[in-house]
Amino acid sequence: MSSNETLLLKVSNLAVSFDTVEETIDAVKGINFNLKKGQTLAIIGESGSGKSVTASVIMGILSCPPGRIKSGEIFLNNKDILKLSETQRRTLMGSKIAIIFQDSLSHLNPVFSVGSQIAECFQVHKNFSKDESWDKAVKLLDRVKIPNPSKRAKDFPHQFSGGQRQRVMIAMALALEPDIIIADEPTTALDVTIQSKILELLAELRDERNMGLILITHDLGEAAKVADNVIVLKNGEIVESGSLRDVFINPKDTYTKQLMNSIPGKLTNLNTKIKNKKNHPILEVKNISKVYDTVACDDVSFNLFNNEILGVVGESGSGKTTISNLILRLIEPSSGTILYHGQNIFDFNKKDLFNFRRKVQVVFQDPYASLNPTMNVHDIISEPWVIHSDFLQKKFYVERVSELLTSVGLKPDDAQKYPHQFSGGQRQRIAIARALALNPEIIICDEAVSSLDVSIQAQIIKLLSNLRNKFSLSYLFIAHDLQVVRDLADRVIVMKSGRIVEQGNVNTVFVNPNEEYTKDLLNASLSIDKIIS
Repeated sequence: MSSNETLLLKVSNLAVSFDTVEETIDAVKGINFNLKKGQTLAIIGESGSGKSVTASVIMGILSCPPGRIKSGEIFLNNKDILKLSETQRRTLMGSKIAIIFQDSLSHLNPVFSVGSQIAECFQVHKNFSKDESWDKAVKLLDRVKIPNPSKRAKDFPHQFSGGQRQRVMIAMALALEPDIIIADEPTTALDVTIQSKILELLAELRDERNMGLILITHDLGEAAKVADNVIVLKNGEIVESGSLRDVFINPKDTYTKQLMNSIPGKLTNLNTKIKNKKNHPILEVKNISKVYDTVACDDVSFNLFNNEILGVVGESGSGKTTISNLILRLIEPSSGTILYHGQNIFDFNKKDLFNFRRKVQVVFQDPYASLNPTMNVHDIISEPWVIHSDFLQKKFYVERVSELLTSVGLKPDDAQKYPHQFSGGQRQRIAIARALALNPEIIICDEAVSSLDVSIQAQIIKLLSNLRNKFSLSYLFIAHDLQVVRDLADRVIVMKSGRIVEQGNVNTVFVNPNEEYTKDLLNASLSIDKIIS
């Protein structure tokens, strides 16, 4: 961090509310914080804590109405930007403050090349010529480490990976050489190695240009990697603030302590489970391959036993989801077999496949997308019984739905509500209840906790562990977060480019990995203990 202690940003008594038909919601309640040159301030909190609302006020992009600034001052270089006109604010944005959003694909125009989108910043704000603007765009792409930038500048957003698109967003934010960059959940849903590289790039650029960086995140590992100071938000209020080490090593507020105890890799005693009797596996994946234009899955073999949690880790494109789709028979293999209780699932007739799918259920990553918004919870959970009509008589639906909701930590009264009336964690509980409805032997969890806040993530992990023991379930738990897998799984397989590069007991693989790729994944994993020790 630079020794230059010049104050860039001062937020004083900021309060923001949203007026709805039914009530006024206080989203931000009189918060205060400062940002200096060369510093990174991490704003930590769960969904609904007021993090992004605060960023939108600073950037001047708060929707008014329904948003309303009730009070406060925001001084940028000693000038209260809340008192400026829209035109004056617009000249500041980009040139003094820039923002990097979470979902890069939705914030890049799909019909223009990335180079032209960056070049537009120079043409509009600096009146540079078209050629000069393009040259500067290419140089920025090179600076954020996009390979072959002169060629890639002509490509469109969909032709880049998630991590590369985020680098393009960073290049765009840097275009007008701002004093402050706000990074709003910049690495959510990215692979662990890509997360680490994006954070390293942001820290490098901060130091190089002596900027201020505001990192908005619910991931405490991200904050630990790059932050100097931290504020913890809960329900629109700052419950704790201070230096990184003070807040993370000696948290004073109960909520901060709760967040720290929820960090993946810190959950203990989850592996005190029923011991597996590994006589005959439930599921045998034998030399399975799937080829599209490229090889998605290449000669993969593993077993899954009764009451076992098998973690599957690897970066995007490693073949994790292809494996789950093959097991679910959503796609057919190019070669190989998958045996369920000794029978090849690809030889199943229609009736056999129908019965097999009763026993193998799935919980997807995004519960809002996987739950029908027009159906209430009762209908969502009971739908499997409508399809498998011999499983349960209709007169028992209400009672069984109540039992399932209770088993996943929800209330029987929730049965009459709709998905939009629940939080992300609650929606995932509903998805789990639906997966349990047919008494399956196997549940495939495909990134089932990756989009959840850290404390909600911890709750779902504990729930899955408890349900495994209660119902004698087996899980195939697919994730890119190694710390989550470490908390939950018995064994783990590590995939790269469609192949298994390492597998074994979780503790053995994570403590003494044999493969360089596994070591790279573990080194990139954002463990707080490793970063601040």
